[in-house]
Amino acid sequence: MIRGESPAVIVDARLTGAGRLDPFGDDLVDIHLAAGRIIDIAPAGALPRRGGVLDAGGGWVVPGLWDHHVHTVQWALVAQREPLGGAASAVEAAAIMGGAAILGDGRRVGTGFRDALWQDVPTLAMLDAATGEVPTYLINADVHSVWLNSAAIRREGIDAAEAFAPDASGLLREEPAFEISRRLNAADPVAGDRLVRDALERAAARGIVGVVDLDMAWNADAWARRLEAGFDTTRIRFGIYPPQLERAIAEGLATGDALDPAGLVQVGSLKVITDGSLGTRTAACSHAYPDDPHNHGMLTVPPDTLTALMTRATGGGLSCAVHAIGDVANSHALDAFAVTGAHGTIEHAQLVAHADIPRFARLGVGASVQPEHAIDDRDMTDAIWADQTGIAYPLRSLAAAGANLLFGSDAPVAPLDPWAAMAAAVFRTRDGRPAWRGEEALDAATALAASTASGSLGRATLLPGDTADLVVVDRDPLAVDERALRGAEVIATLLGGRLTHAS
Repeated sequence: MIRGESPAVIVDARLTGAGRLDPFGDDLVDIHLAAGRIIDIAPAGALPRRGGVLDAGGGWVVPGLWDHHVHTVQWALVAQREPLGGAASAVEAAAIMGGAAILGDGRRVGTGFRDALWQDVPTLAMLDAATGEVPTYLINADVHSVWLNSAAIRREGIDAAEAFAPDASGLLREEPAFEISRRLNAADPVAGDRLVRDALERAAARGIVGVVDLDMAWNADAWARRLEAGFDTTRIRFGIYPPQLERAIAEGLATGDALDPAGLVQVGSLKVITDGSLGTRTAACSHAYPDDPHNHGMLTVPPDTLTALMTRATGGGLSCAVHAIGDVANSHALDAFAVTGAHGTIEHAQLVAHADIPRFARLGVGASVQPEHAIDDRDMTDAIWADQTGIAYPLRSLAAAGANLLFGSDAPVAPLDPWAAMAAAVFRTRDGRPAWRGEEALDAATALAASTASGSLGRATLLPGDTADLVVVDRDPLAVDERALRGAEVIATLLGGRLTHAS
C-alpha cells in the first residue's frame, strides 16, 4: 500500500451505495483512477493494473463523506479544554473546573456541560468558591451559554451595567455567549491552525473528505492562511455571518468561489442564527417550556431582518444557511426562503410543525441535520418539549416528503464521526437503549447518501467520470447493525485520488 501519492488503481474492492446501481453485486472489482477521477470500474484483474496500487483487501468502497455543520476552530480547541459532559450537577461541574489545568494564557476552559436536567442551579458564588481567582469559563454543550466566574468577568471587561452582563448565575446566553466563544477561539491563531490541521487529519481517518465550516469569524482570511501553510487534507465550504456580509459582497465573494486553484476551499453560505437552543431553553417554540409559562424561547433575528439579510445575500450571489431549532423559528425561516427565493439550508430543524414538513421540498430548502443530537437529547426532549406539538428530530418525515437531508455533527456539540451520525439516523439509539421515536428512523442507503457532498437526494454511487473522493471501509454500511456501523473501520480515504488516510 502507498500513502500520500495518487493510486492508479484500487484492487480487490467491493462497491456499495444508495440505489445499488453497480452491476457487480458483492463481486470484487478494480477501480482505476487517473487525474483525480474514476476512469473505469472492472471485475478484479480484468484490466492491467498500472501505476500505484491500493489493496482494499475485499473492503467496501463508498463515496467520500462530508460533515455539513462544523465549528472548526471551536471543535479543534476541545483537545485543550476540560470535558464536562459527565457532570451531573452544577456543583460537580464547578468542582471539576476547580481542578482543571490552567492554559498557557492563564485561563481554565471547560466544555460540554448539559445543565437542562441538573437538579441544582448554577450560581456565580458557587463557581467562584470552586475556582478562585483563575479566570474560568464553562461552555455549554450546545455553545449557546457560557458560565463564567468573577475573575473571567473581570478579564473580559464586562461591566455590571452592560446589557449583556451575567446575572447572579454567572451565565451568559446567546449572542453574549457567542462573543465570549469568539474571543476564546481567536486567542492564538497559530496554535488554532495547528489544532485544526490535526483534527481534520483525524476526521480523514473516519472517511471525511469535506466539511462545512461555520466558525463565527471571518473565515476567508483564516482559510487563505491555512492554504498558504500547506493545508490540503479536506474540502472546505466556509460560512459568512451577518456582520461580515457587506465585506463579503464588497470583496466579490459568492457561493462556490474557490480560494485556491485546486478548488479545495470554497465560499459557502451566509449563516444566520435565528433562535436559541433546546439545552439553553431558548429555541423559539409554539408552546412554553415547563415551569415557565412565559418562556417560549426567543427569535434572535426578527423575521423582517431575516428577510432583509437573505435578500441581500441572494442578490450578492450567496446561498443561505439559517439556524432554526424550534418550530416557530423553522416556520419563519421557511417563510423567508419563500419570500426571498433564496437557495440554501435550514440548519438543525429539530422541532418542525407538521404543516411545515412538506415546505422544505417545495421550496428546495435542504435540511442540514445532526442525527446524533437526537440521541444525546432524547431525555431532554422528552422532558422539556413534552408539550410541543411539532415533530422532534423529523428525519423520516422530511425524507418521505422529498426534502434533501445533509448530515453533520455540529462539532464540538457532538463528535465529528459520520458513522455515528448514520447509526443514529438508522437505529435511533446508542448503548443498547430502545430506539427513540423509531418512526423517524431512516433506511441505511438514505443515511449514507445524506453523509455525502450532495445529500440524500444525490447519487451516492460510484461511476466512471466521478471525482475520486472515496472511502474504503471494512464492512458494508448498508448491511450491518447499529454497533457495527458505529465501529466501522476506515481502511483508506482518498481526496481526488490522493490518499489522506491509510490504516
